Amino acid sequence: MNVGLIVRVLGNETAYRFDPFLMLDAFDSHNPDNYIKGFPMHPHRGIETLTYLIKGRIDHEDSLGNKGTISNGESQWMTGGSGILHQEMPQPTEHLLGLQLWINLPKNEKMTEPKYFDITKEMIPEVHEEQLTIRVIAGKYKEYEGVTGHHIATRMLDIEMKPDSEFLLKTDPKATVFVYTVEGEGYFDDDKKAAIIPNKVAVLFDKNEEFYAKAGNDGMRFIFFEARPLGDPIAWGGPIVMNTREEVLEAFDELSHDTFIKNND
Repeated sequence: MNVGLIVRVLGNETAYRFDPFLMLDAFDSHNPDNYIKGFPMHPHRGIETLTYLIKGRIDHEDSLGNKGTISNGESQWMTGGSGILHQEMPQPTEHLLGLQLWINLPKNEKMTEPKYFDITKEMIPEVHEEQLTIRVIAGKYKEYEGVTGHHIATRMLDIEMKPDSEFLLKTDPKATVFVYTVEGEGYFDDDKKAAIIPNKVAVLFDKNEEFYAKAGNDGMRFIFFEARPLGDPIAWGGPIVMNTREEVLEAFDELSHDTFIKNND
């Protein structure tokens, strides 16, 4: 997704280490001239995309006939599967802030039927604790539950921490866990010698049973991601992510012959 002032946080070179998370683009702009051209109709196959908008507005449309808008605190989860065309067009706003995550599909589900759903604010539980606000976009936090993905069990939390506050979370020791720092800075280790992490940075953690964070003097906001790795081979061709180079070339051949979109009935 290319919307102007964009940070390519994860990409081709990190795909195996962050498995099953393929790509993360983060955007942050106060100038509509940077993003108003948006990202017109384009294809996807073999992946899911999860767009989370903290601030702003994005109009979207796809080849399944879906059309709508996401705005402050909303999200959209699209399964590209066997093939979909879609577009995302950010609208002029005071502040566009958010991200798009690409999640890989398992080898035997790459050509699944494309799906799409909006995640409204009402579908994202907002948990207020003494020094924390946790928004449960996907998966669970304590007794609170966000949406559930169709293919990969993913936990995604938006966590705001007040200055010098602490956060401890039980994690799946077999899962890939990483964070992206949106605002502020802090620590992600209870070791007093740990380096402080600034904003606009991704941090990948060793597999463990606990995750710890401590906010800096000005507080911190970060997005937490967790899912078990697939261990599948990855063949990447722009918006097409399959398991072999031959499958990627086949997809582009189908695009050129107008046979990319499948009838999954």
